[in-house]
Amino acid sequence: MDVRQLEYFLAVVDHGGFNRAASALYLAQPSLSQAIQALERDLGSDLFHRIGRRAVLTEAGIALIEPARAAVRSLEMARATVQSVHGLHRGRVDIAAMPSQSIEPLTAMISRFTKRHPQVSVAIQAAFTSRDVREMVRTGQAELGLVANPAPLPANDVRPYPVMEQKFVLLAPPDGPFPPGAPVRHEQLAEQRLIVGQQGTGMRKYVDDLRSAGTQWTVAVETEHRIAIVPLVLAGVGLAVVTDSWRDFAERAGALVLDIEPARNLHVALVSRKEALTPAAQAFLTCATESPTDK
Repeated sequence: MDVRQLEYFLAVVDHGGFNRAASALYLAQPSLSQAIQALERDLGSDLFHRIGRRAVLTEAGIALIEPARAAVRSLEMARATVQSVHGLHRGRVDIAAMPSQSIEPLTAMISRFTKRHPQVSVAIQAAFTSRDVREMVRTGQAELGLVANPAPLPANDVRPYPVMEQKFVLLAPPDGPFPPGAPVRHEQLAEQRLIVGQQGTGMRKYVDDLRSAGTQWTVAVETEHRIAIVPLVLAGVGLAVVTDSWRDFAERAGALVLDIEPARNLHVALVSRKEALTPAAQAFLTCATESPTDK
């Protein structure tokens, strides 16, 4: 077994099959298949069920994912640490982030980081829920994660670094039911049609809690595609409760952004693995969490 074989195995897992993995690796599919077969022979177990053109993980394959990621990350750590001896002149930071926080504060974090370390690249991986982010970081799929939770995140499976709080706001069309600039009370959302995210997201929990408290509203659209929210609001399909990170983007597009009373916030934090980080990831973490006076 070697690390290259583990990298190929993880590529098949992450890309959902041999064809897409081979394309991502710039490798001929027969060569990829041979490498996986050699790994399976070495381990004495099939890692995938081959069903037509599909590759479905076996129990052995599922068990290999986490140690494979750990092994690949350890090699990346060794390479990056040696390369950083004379300064941070190369490398990549892998960050898993939820959609709203990818607007802000991630944009500002990346802007500060790339100004200081222009030769280091940043790769952003999409995750829809806080649990998804934590799992991607815990298993090594990403070194850092950006999450938002209704309560501060405990240091259980990952190490949290509090960044900021974001309040919830309401997006509405200019000709909608609420006047510009006037805060909207919770109870005023009763009987309104709302555009909501999927279960497990902060914006969905917010409106579900309203319903549990007696404020009844109607689902106009449930969407995983956050980029569709503002166009749907402007088209008059419904209203949307989002975090304040959407304010600038939504207002430039022509939507009203209204405060909701009483105010309720999400706690935003960067999270990392509990193991040592690569120099690039550590530099990003330091840059992102430093106090305003240090910037």
